[in-house]
Formats: sequence, C-alpha cells, structure tokens
Amino acid sequence: MTAGFAVWLYVVAPRHDGHPDPAELTGVAGEPLRAVVSDDLTAVVGSVPLEVFGEQQLRRNFEDLDWLEATARAHDAVVSAMVRSGPVVPLRLATVFHDDNRVRALLGERRAEFAAALKLVSGRTEWGVRAYGDRAALTAAVAGARIGEAGTMTPGAAYLARRRAQLSAQETVERDAAQQADEIHDRLVRHAVAGRRQPLTDPAVSGRSDWVVLNGTYLVDDDRTEDFSATVATLDAEFAGIRLELTGPWPPYSFAGVQRGSE
Repeated sequence: MTAGFAVWLYVVAPRHDGHPDPAELTGVAGEPLRAVVSDDLTAVVGSVPLEVFGEQQLRRNFEDLDWLEATARAHDAVVSAMVRSGPVVPLRLATVFHDDNRVRALLGERRAEFAAALKLVSGRTEWGVRAYGDRAALTAAVAGARIGEAGTMTPGAAYLARRRAQLSAQETVERDAAQQADEIHDRLVRHAVAGRRQPLTDPAVSGRSDWVVLNGTYLVDDDRTEDFSATVATLDAEFAGIRLELTGPWPPYSFAGVQRGSE
C-alpha cells in the first residue's frame, strides 16, 4: 500500500479488447486511473486517500447521502465509459484493496469466475423494469372481475354484489398486486437471458411515494432490445392498475456475479 492510499477497483475487463486508456478517466477521488494486468485480464483501479476512503471513514461517509450519491455517480461514470467499448465485470461501490498486488492476486485466484461473467455479459445489456401499483385502480379492476353475473341480477342484488366485490378487492389488493408482479416478471424473463427481482425501493430512499410492486433487472441480448422494450409496453397496457417503467441501459451490475469486499 502506498502510504496514506488504498486501491479502488472499478471493473475487470478482457485485456487488449479496445477499451479506453484508463489514464484518460477520472475516479471517485478525482484520481487518474490505471490498469492492473494479470495474463488475459485487466483491472481498472485508482489510488484513493485513506483519510476519506479508509474502512472507518467509508462507514461514516456512507451515512452522508450527498457524498454517497456523488461518489456513486463518479464510480458509475468510469464503469459506463468502459462498458461502452466492450464487456466488463463492474465491481460494486467501495471495493477497496491494500495495493495493486492484492488486485493482481484477485485476478489470478478468481480468473474462472471473471471469465464466466465476461462471457455472460458479452453482447448483452442490463435493463431495469419497475412496476408501480395504483391501489384504487387495482381494487376497481379486481372488483369488476369478481362481480361476474351481477348484470343479470335485480338492481338491489347487483348493488350488494358490487359492494361485496369492492370490499373483498380492498382486502386482497396487495396479494393480487403481488400475483400480477409475479406474472409480469415471469413473462419478462422469457424475453431476456436472465432476470432478477431486486428489493422493493424504500420511499425514504427513492424520494417517491409510488407503490412499487416489482423492481426487476434483466440481462438482454443487444439484438433483442426492441423486442424486450415492446414486451414491457404490452404488459403495461395489459395489466389494469399497474404502470411499468423501463430504465437503462445499465452496466450489468446485477449479473456480473463476482464481488469482493475490502481487503
């Protein structure tokens, strides 16, 4: 370790595949980046000051949401710049090592995992799909489906049937929304190489009060992007009371599969 500094790891990429020169990029501490090479793999790293990025300091800084957002943006800017020119394995925020030799050892020890991850994400991109539920619209849609034969009843009986259906729908709206989210996810996965359901977003973190019923990420072949987008649009129109939002493209954080903490 250089005195007072640690090594922040951004991505692992194949060696000599046309990626930009890391020295042209700037990292989370405003530092110039460099490559650490081991056989056919290259890690893009930067030296960051321990007074800001040491283990204890990071714990404190992660409680500062403004600092965390700025650091995450700087990290993602490096990852995104590398992704644009070819497959990479993006490392999570705050993957920190003592020195370049530790990074080089990681490349050697986990070469097979990195190779498999690079093969998986090559020619593919991560997309996000969130499903937002409208409680009133969902309740009305479910109640309407349950009324059934009310149209053939007397007015009084039809009113009671509608009222019972509305009360029942209100009681089960969360379960019904979860079932619809399951179906939406299953159908999206059929149009992707892989899909994962992420934790539902806490409104306190997102700053939005929307009711999120699905937070999914999907790895999609680049030549099937339009098909995937069209599927999202179809599902958005099909499910009453559910609104879908497609986001991306993103670096394949959810599917790289090789993560490592500080050491």
